[in-house]
Amino acid sequence: MKNQLRSLARFAVLGALMSVLLQVAMTAQEATPRNGDTNIHIFPTFTTVPELPPPATPLIYHSGGVVMQNGVNTYAIFWVPAKLQNGGATGMTAHYQGVEKNMLSDYPGHGLDNNSTQYYQTVGAVTSYIQNKGGLAASFVDTDAYPASGCSDSATPGNCITDAQLQAEIAKVMAAKGWTPGLNKMFMVFTSSGEGSCFDSSSASCAYVQYCAYHSYFGSTSTPAVYGNIPFADLSVCQEPGTPSPTGDALADEVASTTSHELTEATTDPELDAWYDSSGNEIGDKCAYNYGTNTWDSSKANEMWNGHFYELQREYDNHVAGCVQVGP
Repeated sequence: MKNQLRSLARFAVLGALMSVLLQVAMTAQEATPRNGDTNIHIFPTFTTVPELPPPATPLIYHSGGVVMQNGVNTYAIFWVPAKLQNGGATGMTAHYQGVEKNMLSDYPGHGLDNNSTQYYQTVGAVTSYIQNKGGLAASFVDTDAYPASGCSDSATPGNCITDAQLQAEIAKVMAAKGWTPGLNKMFMVFTSSGEGSCFDSSSASCAYVQYCAYHSYFGSTSTPAVYGNIPFADLSVCQEPGTPSPTGDALADEVASTTSHELTEATTDPELDAWYDSSGNEIGDKCAYNYGTNTWDSSKANEMWNGHFYELQREYDNHVAGCVQVGP
């Protein structure tokens, strides 16, 4: 009897959490790309913003903005239903998922993440620097169906989810798994091949056309659900031509770099009010599609962590006013 009561109490708590999170997600204001003070920041496609020399202007701390100061624990959600909204097949291999989980596990504690330790927050006269720690806390494969297409992504006709629908998915999984939000956590949603996304039903900014991924948050600013929208790989628009594939899975390798871009940006600017330059560029934007020197795996990789090889874009270092693979 006691065990039954405990189970009922646990389900009641999870149900209440799910209700609150879903309400927050579904009532969120429609998102727009940052152009001043807005709530989504995109990683533009290579065709929109090819690799360029990094802007000379530094990243600027905006007073009162918060960072993910206590390191980042990541949660990977692989959303792979049986079919797309138009009835087409979905696709995402176990190897693809494995590469992303390895990268999220390996990223903390190494040089690329160490570069973020030069950035800080000053809240209530207390300055705190980002710590290089964290890891992959959990992963989950969700086979539930995609909701009815809420937008029109020209790259994926008939198959498109809005940011509000993505937030609802995150809230649902958080409640089901007992995951809680906070400024030391980030929820990465990896969608299947053939599935697109746009900010909202106006479809003014969409995957594979304007962006390859983005990061944002919902809920309380003190305990936000920080998240990344990571669409399936598209080598034609989300990677510099000729980029090598260290794992032999070019799609997974491209998305690993995209994911590291979003993770680094969310670490230094989780609520879009902390670190960005005078043009609105975050730490990853200033080094987008800039991989540096490949010193590993017969010149196929620029990073080697825990025996895993990666080809990841570099990040901006204010100390050297340039892109680095190890810093500061």
